Amino acid sequence: MIDQALLDRVQKQAWIHKYPRGWPFLLFLIASITTAVSVMAIERADRQTRQVELDRNLTETASALQRRITENIALLRAGAALFATQEDVTQDQFSEFADDLQGDGKLYGSLGMGWAPLVPVDDLVPLEVKIHTEGRPDFVTYPRPEPDDVYATPIVYLQPATPDNRRALSYNMFADPVRRAAMEKAMELGRPVASGMVHLVQDRHRPDAAGFLIYMPVKYAGSSRGSVKGFVYSPFQAESFLNSASELYRNNGIEVAIYDDHVAPENLMAERRVEGRTGTTMERRIDVGNHSWVVEVSDKQGGILSPLSRITLFFGAIASLMVMAIGRLITRRAAEDRRVLDWLTSQSSIRNSLTRELNHRVKNTLANVLSIAALTRRRATDIDDFTESLTARIRALSATHDLLSQSDWGNAAIGDIVRSELAPYMEGNESHVEMAGPSIKLAPNDAMSLGLAIHELATNAAKYGALSTIEGCIHVDWELLSPECAEIRWREEGGPPVTEPQKRGFGRDLIEKIVVHELKSEVDLKFNPGGVECSLKVPVRAAREFTLRAEKAAKADLET
Repeated sequence: MIDQALLDRVQKQAWIHKYPRGWPFLLFLIASITTAVSVMAIERADRQTRQVELDRNLTETASALQRRITENIALLRAGAALFATQEDVTQDQFSEFADDLQGDGKLYGSLGMGWAPLVPVDDLVPLEVKIHTEGRPDFVTYPRPEPDDVYATPIVYLQPATPDNRRALSYNMFADPVRRAAMEKAMELGRPVASGMVHLVQDRHRPDAAGFLIYMPVKYAGSSRGSVKGFVYSPFQAESFLNSASELYRNNGIEVAIYDDHVAPENLMAERRVEGRTGTTMERRIDVGNHSWVVEVSDKQGGILSPLSRITLFFGAIASLMVMAIGRLITRRAAEDRRVLDWLTSQSSIRNSLTRELNHRVKNTLANVLSIAALTRRRATDIDDFTESLTARIRALSATHDLLSQSDWGNAAIGDIVRSELAPYMEGNESHVEMAGPSIKLAPNDAMSLGLAIHELATNAAKYGALSTIEGCIHVDWELLSPECAEIRWREEGGPPVTEPQKRGFGRDLIEKIVVHELKSEVDLKFNPGGVECSLKVPVRAAREFTLRAEKAAKADLET
């Protein structure tokens, strides 16, 4: 019996066995999706954290820029107070004042502090003459005012007196539209105003450098509102100013860019770049000396994924592969169990078939033995004759039985059956038997019936026919009449003359009754004077049970 526990377990795992490759892949897919969702959640949380951190950095950066502007405006207010309270300020006074406030002029990211009077165009030449008399004969305002210009603002003082700053002296800032717009707005508002993006005179050797200026209007002492004497101003290189502001915030790992008025490539004033992949970007508009800037900050990532996501992805991939491997082992075990179950089922089917076949064979054999015993008893003259005849016939059954056993009860060839029954007469140099015919195999029942018939014919020939003399010979030949039927012919010659017996013997009854009944065909038995001739037909049938066994064995061979 098949182990019921094994059968139940295999039946429960049938859904695994149906898809031996699909289920491991499905498990791998589920684990991979779980890992991907986890990575997405980590990345989303990391992105939100970076946004919060970036917003804080943006606030710090904007505050640092505005603080630097406020510090410079405070210096400009102090300079404006100096020029407002004095009619004239000499070069020495201004230099001393500027040095006290700014030192080398780069204290808060500016290039220094300068003075540019607001001069009507008609008064420009007298101003130049006055400056010449003070010991600066090379002072000439440039560019010269246009015919429709009302004012000029030449740079008279600019500290510290670096080579770049000296090149800017006598430059008419009112001639530049951007500078003029800032100065006019400063006069209108009466407070410091930052210009838009300009190219500083100091950066003649850097054509792509951007800068800006902050103008503080200086009024005449005691004058009415709007009466402006000139401007105390500070020029700024945008890149230097940004570097100075970066000293005030802690995170130097972010990118910062400053745009004038709005974000556009042509409005980029300065930027600080950092190596790495650009991540989240945020913008904020700030007010710088009554002028609008846009500050843009971007964080940097070491890679496409955050470190935690990479770790999760790595271990998730390993876990997915392990799950797939475990699933593969489980499905393989289920497949093996299924093959074992199929093998046990097939063996059980073969065993049941063999049991039924054995019962059938035993019943047939017993029936044959009973018939043989009954007929032998009727024809026996005494107990010894009965015993001898019954023993010989049972041995004939046994010979055929042995022949079938050698073929595992699959089938038996006609030539082997004839040879086994006539073996005693085929020994030695002088054979009394001649056989001829193709290889035709019979089913077990048919083979046993044919064996009995040949035995009876041989026994009769040995007692009364061709085998009872030295010159006698038996010819046995067979042929296949159709795929389902074969004919066996028995012919005796060289024996004593034959006459048809008046009384039916046991052999004749056995052949014409038992054998004919088993073979389902007629027997043509003739008692010719020259010798007995017998022709019988046997069906060519295959045993279904043993065919099943052969198929199962072939299948097992293929699987191994």
